[in-house]
Amino acid sequence: MNELSVLLYSDDVDTRTAVRMAVGRRPAADLPPVRWVECATAPAVLSVVDEGGLDLIILDGEATPAGGMGLCKQLKDEIFECPPVLVLTGREQDAWLAAWSQADQVVAHPLAPAAVAAAVGELVRRPRVTS
Repeated sequence: MNELSVLLYSDDVDTRTAVRMAVGRRPAADLPPVRWVECATAPAVLSVVDEGGLDLIILDGEATPAGGMGLCKQLKDEIFECPPVLVLTGREQDAWLAAWSQADQVVAHPLAPAAVAAAVGELVRRPRVTS
């Protein structure tokens, strides 16, 4: 693997910047560099995911008008062998809703850079389960 292909969805450019800054060029020394694919709308996310080739999807649960948790649920229900999904929640108490959405991992706002990078590293290292 020469690079990690990571889709990052948020309607908020500051949230996208915070995630990119938290992960940096690579989430850990043993992982390849990240190639970011940024989306600000749900239709753009669906289009990119349909193209395939993603190693990870990061969805902002607080995005509007389409929140990341609903989008995660849709992707997990509709995409065969959906890549792992990290959902960013508005608060830690929303973890139950992220679990309903079938998120593989959750990080709550305010985004702690170490927590975001650790979640990304963990998810891309997990063996992919094929159905």
